[in-house]
Amino acid sequence: MKKLLFAMAVAALFASCSKNNDNIEPDYNEDNLASLSVEFDNIVGERTLVLNNTASLYTNAAGENFSLSKVQYFISNIKVSKADGTTYTVNQDSSYFLINGADKTTRFATVKVPEGDYTKLTFTVGVDSLRSTMDISKRTGVLDPSGSMEDGMYWGWNAGYIFFKMEGNSDVVSDDTNGDPTRKKQFKYHIGGFGGYSAPTINNIKTVTVDLTTAGIARVRSDRESNIHLFVDLLKVFNGTNSFKIAEHPNVMFSEFSTSVAGNLSGMFRHDHTEN
Repeated sequence: MKKLLFAMAVAALFASCSKNNDNIEPDYNEDNLASLSVEFDNIVGERTLVLNNTASLYTNAAGENFSLSKVQYFISNIKVSKADGTTYTVNQDSSYFLINGADKTTRFATVKVPEGDYTKLTFTVGVDSLRSTMDISKRTGVLDPSGSMEDGMYWGWNAGYIFFKMEGNSDVVSDDTNGDPTRKKQFKYHIGGFGGYSAPTINNIKTVTVDLTTAGIARVRSDRESNIHLFVDLLKVFNGTNSFKIAEHPNVMFSEFSTSVAGNLSGMFRHDHTEN
């Protein structure tokens, strides 16, 4: 009887291990990976993003007309998954990108992944707390506060990254301190906050998961580059789950309301097609 119970326990243990390991990420040779690009194509509603275009204004759900002068955001921590649930996480040191609406060459986030057919893409909008608090020597490339931060994506006073920045103009912005006292009718949305280092703060890091099965899975092979084409609809910043009016919130930075704006960011991304 004891032998039978022991055998059953061992069998259960192996079954449990097998079940738990089904989707564990296999070991891969980082020198033997294939190229995958993710294209972040900025649009506003159904129109292409054009900066500083005051002749043809955009309109949000509240009927407010506006133009855009700056759009920038961080994409990081890219992962891809197969139909069987196997997930590959891109080497984190190679997984930080700054998409700049004024520079179309930045719209591609190119990474290395194993060959395979991928049905799901996951990424972060922003910079994770671990990297945000690392020594400066570990924050290179687009994360270098002394380099790319010339684009204004780092709060020196708050020692933190601005995850998403959108600026523009609208006649609905008031000329007082609640709007723009310079009378230039500017609005600004600078969204950041990773949860705090020594004490809890605003956490506006967002994770986005995109299902690729409807518009085309990514068939990654070493002899060609697969490209996942995403539309990024900036109109969702105003018209998302937490819709709001520019006139009521023309300037949003490190405040409680920033969490409402951040809540709209995940809805900006839509898979249009995949080029294999």
